[in-house]
Amino acid sequence: MKSAHHQVTHAAVNGPQRPVLSPLRASTILLGFSVPISVALDNVLLAVLLLGLLFNARAVWRIATQHPVARAACLLFVALFAALFYGATPLREAAGALGKYIDLIFIPMFMLMLSREALRRRAHGAFLAAMGLTLLLSYAVGLHGLAVQPWMNAAATPDNPVIFHSHITQNNMMAFAVFLALLNLRDSATRAVQWAWGGFAVLAGINVLFMVQGRTGYLVLLALLGWFAWSTLGRYVRGRGRAWGWQQGAVLMLMLAGLMAATYSASPRLHDRVGLIFSEFQAWQPNHGKDTSTGQRLDFYYNSLKIVQQQPLLGVGTGGFAASFAQQTRGTDVLQTPNPHNEYLMIATQSGLIGLALLLYLFYALWRYAPRLGNVFEQDAARGLVLAYMVNGAFNSALHDHADGLFFAFMAAVLFAGLKPAPRAVEGVA
Repeated sequence: MKSAHHQVTHAAVNGPQRPVLSPLRASTILLGFSVPISVALDNVLLAVLLLGLLFNARAVWRIATQHPVARAACLLFVALFAALFYGATPLREAAGALGKYIDLIFIPMFMLMLSREALRRRAHGAFLAAMGLTLLLSYAVGLHGLAVQPWMNAAATPDNPVIFHSHITQNNMMAFAVFLALLNLRDSATRAVQWAWGGFAVLAGINVLFMVQGRTGYLVLLALLGWFAWSTLGRYVRGRGRAWGWQQGAVLMLMLAGLMAATYSASPRLHDRVGLIFSEFQAWQPNHGKDTSTGQRLDFYYNSLKIVQQQPLLGVGTGGFAASFAQQTRGTDVLQTPNPHNEYLMIATQSGLIGLALLLYLFYALWRYAPRLGNVFEQDAARGLVLAYMVNGAFNSALHDHADGLFFAFMAAVLFAGLKPAPRAVEGVA
């Protein structure tokens, strides 16, 4: 019996839909370039892919139901869809909130379009090209070589050289670009290419830590550097026939902590930003944090947890967060917000612990099936994606945000479209 993965791949390449696949694949690859740059272009490409779905519905359905990562993403969307129909939010408003998560159900379509390894390499390269352009422009603005342009982000200044998206989004994506550059450096066969990837990684890391003000990016970068060091040294040690256990890992983590401490001490700008977080945290009192950025977020978290406690199983319904938050904070001077800047709380308030469990299951599926990917690059990159979004989701509503959510869906498809079938699914094996 042929595996489900083999059937889906066969349908993608040889099915009756073949004449329309080429422009659809091009649109999918171009998303890698557009996501860090243009929301308008994203929407055009997604509209093309949505039209293409009509010609490939059967193959997409197979992936959505049989591919473990695509299935986990679709289950989370289904939970949010079901939550449309309870709660006090008007259906039109709730449907708009659900649309924030529609990227999750594009994952099977992206996977269908990226069934070939060569296409996945192009998609990965398109993202890095966009980040290279972003990095170039960011340095040009930050070093006063280019004036801030009208088409740049409204918050762009030489002291905060964000280009296309917010400082949070740019820093998170740039941190992941650093990670991918290091993986490419590790796999490079020539010294010249290694120097090129290494230079990109260093310049991008400086941009994250010392130029752009997205503080979540510091933690994302730290998590990804830790995972890169752990996976790289672990594979090297095991490849030489030695054990790689918690003792070696502890030494590695201490070395990384020392490196980060040295970086923190060497940069007054970074020192001030991190120090400000700690001072604002220490000064925070529940429902009295509106005057500081950290205090506002802590108020968001505190009151969101109260909402979850009141509606733990099913939540308040999709799109119901803003009204529930306003009701919860009535009589206080808490700053109002349409989302709690925390994806775990955003999902839990709307769809309860059921939705939160499905979000965690999605991360679990990504982590669990990463070792079945076709090469070491994809395996390590996939687990890096999990870590990046687990950290990002703790401080931002990452999947709710257009650019971050679409990037997650796109990169999950790039990395997992080539997932190998389990050994038991191979013909002749019980």
